[in-house]
Amino acid sequence: MELGMALGIVAFFLGIFVGLPLCWVFLGCSALALFLTGNSFSFMAGAAYHAIDSYILMAIAFFIFAGNLMAEAGIADHLVRFAHSLVGKIRGGLVDVGIVSTLFMSALTGSSVPCIAALIPLLVPRLEQFGYQRRYTTAVLCSSSFLGYLIPPSVPVLMYCLVAGQSVAAVFLATIIPGLLLAGGYMVLNHFMAPHYMIPGVEAPAMPSTPRARIKEIGISGWYALPALGTPLIVLGGIYGGICTPNEAGSLAVVYTALVGLFVYRQLTRRKVWSTFKTTIATLGMITLLLGFGTVFTRLLIREGVAQAFAGGMIQAFQNKYVVLFMLNILLLILGMFIDGIPILLIVVPLIVPLVSEFDINLVHLGAMVVVNVGLGVVTPPYAMSIFVGSRLSGVPYEDLLKPMLFFLFFVGLPVLFLTTYLPALSCWLPTTVVGAQIVGAW
Repeated sequence: MELGMALGIVAFFLGIFVGLPLCWVFLGCSALALFLTGNSFSFMAGAAYHAIDSYILMAIAFFIFAGNLMAEAGIADHLVRFAHSLVGKIRGGLVDVGIVSTLFMSALTGSSVPCIAALIPLLVPRLEQFGYQRRYTTAVLCSSSFLGYLIPPSVPVLMYCLVAGQSVAAVFLATIIPGLLLAGGYMVLNHFMAPHYMIPGVEAPAMPSTPRARIKEIGISGWYALPALGTPLIVLGGIYGGICTPNEAGSLAVVYTALVGLFVYRQLTRRKVWSTFKTTIATLGMITLLLGFGTVFTRLLIREGVAQAFAGGMIQAFQNKYVVLFMLNILLLILGMFIDGIPILLIVVPLIVPLVSEFDINLVHLGAMVVVNVGLGVVTPPYAMSIFVGSRLSGVPYEDLLKPMLFFLFFVGLPVLFLTTYLPALSCWLPTTVVGAQIVGAW
């Protein structure tokens, strides 16, 4: 590796440590490395243009817009009522309502922050009235937030497919079973933890006492939630039914969501639509800059042989693919403690693709593992976006959320991550069954 390239990498990590915006870190370090190595700057324009010249970026824009519209469309109340009718009878069931609601919201928003932004103001004060400590319910919702990364349509999955060149349909399906395992594990752990975080003397609301009354409540609440749940049905049915491409499905999701918010729930005003439009443009602009400048940096690393050197070093140090997968998990977990998910995908995926190809690791399986890992980064301190947002929305100090969240991380999050890593069937069985082995490949 040339000295100029090494100095560019050092500047990259220094920029991250200082806290500079990542897109400008990518751009500045690429320019520095090109200057020090005597290469032409014209490489940057071509690499950035080809990175953002992709239909998947259009799909990302549509899904972000649809998710923002859903967060403003007044659907959370109906989803919470439906979730309560399903799991409210179980011990700790009111907190399970939050987990199930997050699962539903994940299928609507495709991201993590919109889930807790919609549910924490709605659920945390109400659950406190029913005897659950505010810090515990906030911690559970924050821990559940990255289900938005796993339940399709998922923005990080789209980013992985864009960088790794994989089938969107296959990787969408690959993360569903790990996501459901996480949700189920959270509910089981909550069953044992919830009694330790109760406020004495406060009783939970009564549920229908007879099976017939419960079935009636499930039917009524499900009917009112049905328009909201139509979005993932349209998206997934369109993609897997061969009716439309991912970006066409995203545009349909935007139109359907807007119609539901305007004419069914009637809580989506012109001001909210304009606000979500501005938020979507800002988010997409950030993603585009990260994608363009991040691709310049990673392609420069590949061109200068850094990716090959990394792969060669890993192969020499670890001859066993299971050890390599373990070390990749450790690397991604450490990065997730300090960097957001999308930059991690842009930095790491181009570097590890040559490595995993040497060990014949399936890229759909790798996608599920990577997305679960960067999702855990959302809830892993010290840099954990979900904790920052959850603390601000609930008024609970950051440090008070850490202890209960670490229980969910160590007893559910990490075990599911390693199951996803070492049991390829968890991620590959469903896409192989639905879209075929010719897309997913051998696993």
